[in-house]
Amino acid sequence: SLHQWCHRARIAIALRNFSPEEVGITQLIDDPVKASRGGWVFGTNKQNKDPLGCNDLRELYDKIKPNFKGRCTAPLLVDMKQQKIVSNESSDIVRMLNSATFGNPNNEQNLDRVDLYPPELSDVIDETNQWIYELLNNGVYRCGFSTQQVAYDAASADVLKGLAKCEDILSTQPYLCGSTFTESDLFLLPTMLRFDGVYAPLFKAGGAHLRVRDYPYLHAWLVRCWSMQGVPESIDLRDANESYYRQLFPLNAGGLIPTPVTAEAIGLTV
Repeated sequence: SLHQWCHRARIAIALRNFSPEEVGITQLIDDPVKASRGGWVFGTNKQNKDPLGCNDLRELYDKIKPNFKGRCTAPLLVDMKQQKIVSNESSDIVRMLNSATFGNPNNEQNLDRVDLYPPELSDVIDETNQWIYELLNNGVYRCGFSTQQVAYDAASADVLKGLAKCEDILSTQPYLCGSTFTESDLFLLPTMLRFDGVYAPLFKAGGAHLRVRDYPYLHAWLVRCWSMQGVPESIDLRDANESYYRQLFPLNAGGLIPTPVTAEAIGLTV
């Protein structure tokens, strides 16, 4: 399954149009039973087999960063030549991928790549990223994992505030920071693609009744993003949504998986 933080990196790779030789992708399997720590394991097929031969993410961390004491999290950007960890923070990884030229900055292909962080928009992107994270990216999780009513109420209010802010901005321009898709849109996209299937009904973010289409301009933005090359292929909507219901036992004690959300159900396809 692909959680929203890994999905950020996957979208960046797709939009920047990197070849597998430039940036390889290994998709982890979420299996807390098999994993020694952190929940993530490698598989045996080409898509999820570790090129360095490890069985799970903890083993990979130990191999390339011995005595690592932190959390073994994904996404993880690895320099395969030096066999070193570059970063395990999704926002840093996206920023690095945006500036990656592989030693050929003036190569025509690099010059043609989409720029997610144009210099003239850097200040507004940084500011937007901050409230997108606080109100929405993290806000939905604060709703889902609240154990006190007052904490949930505060988090849900933040989500509603974030959705209203997006709707207001997108009523006057096609993307969060202006006329082009930027890093801020990329950071919001994984959250919105999971909103109807998970964050509203399971996490009760903003109330269990909400759907993205309740915000017409935000929904139109989501449709625009979905139409971009590589975005639909960056996520298996059914698997991404079902994994929450399979794994978050306290929130879904019965273990029932609801009828899956599809791109058609969200209104992404015409």
